[in-house]
Amino acid sequence: MLAALNLARRGLGRVWPNPAVGCVVVKQGAVIGRGWTQPGGRPHAETEALARAGAEARGATAYVSLEPCAHHGKTPPCADALVTAGVARVVAAMEDPDRRVSGRGFERLRRGGVDVSVGVCAEEAADMNAGFFSRILAGRPLITLKTATTLDGMIATHDGESQWITGEHARRTAHMLRATHDAVMIGSGTALADDPRLDCRLPGMHARSPVRIVIDGRLRLPLTSALVRDARELPTWIVTIEGNVSERIDAYRLCGVEIIETPAGPSGTLDLAAALQALAKRGLTRILVEGGATLTAALMQARLVDRVVWFRASSIIGGDGIPVSAPFGVAKLDQAPRFVRRRLVDLAGDALETYVRAR
Repeated sequence: MLAALNLARRGLGRVWPNPAVGCVVVKQGAVIGRGWTQPGGRPHAETEALARAGAEARGATAYVSLEPCAHHGKTPPCADALVTAGVARVVAAMEDPDRRVSGRGFERLRRGGVDVSVGVCAEEAADMNAGFFSRILAGRPLITLKTATTLDGMIATHDGESQWITGEHARRTAHMLRATHDAVMIGSGTALADDPRLDCRLPGMHARSPVRIVIDGRLRLPLTSALVRDARELPTWIVTIEGNVSERIDAYRLCGVEIIETPAGPSGTLDLAAALQALAKRGLTRILVEGGATLTAALMQARLVDRVVWFRASSIIGGDGIPVSAPFGVAKLDQAPRFVRRRLVDLAGDALETYVRAR
């Protein structure tokens, strides 16, 4: 099952709106077929593994990181494919919460005479597909906040200089994070200040670049910005409030930018919860947020941050630097969002800390 989970991870950032699934087919102690969900979500992991196993799949055991699907979509149900292949046993990590599946896949297998076991490495499987589950159960993508700061939590000097707070090893790791997320999101302030490209610049991995999203309630992003200039090569979406000038919207669309309009919140600013729901409807399951301080504060205030990936350099700027978050109304300690540290890694002198939201 751990091998199936490792195969599934290959699909992260590439298979949305589908879950990332891995499958290993074993017979008489030998692996005879392996598969994982392919880019765009098709073919599914089980189909790939069975194709590699061929006729040897009869009487074998299939280890699958998520319940095989039971509904007809662009491909037939994987549960039926496993039965037709003559697999004797299916070991699944967990049930699929999608109401189109949710136990029906296991039922089809059992009706077809397949022995079914559920629950092996369930916690690991749930963690890996947390984005898919968030979209299905909460109606929004999983939000991972990524930041790079000094020891005292500053993201830049007082005049905005931030390149480079962390070293080369940390920056390469950050680019790999982009490759494993469906989209990377920034606020309009960061877009104006840095004019970023938000692509994956690791050798040979440009094709793994995510969708680039700018939260821009008033459409301040210049048409000459890097994100707009190459929007036909790498998808660029702008999330804005309803009611902006139609000519401005048309200009973005002519450049290949997708404009997503959402209702304004009570204060007249963009409603982030509604924005994330709109992004989930477009299929996104995992979004990496890369700043800046204003967007970080708004997401924290709305309790929309699920995970934090914190790159920390061994330097100190001091109180005149720009902090990782703008104020968001925490007056008492029990009002502060709480996170649990899962991981601490040394990156050639920088520290990488990974946190998940405390439940």
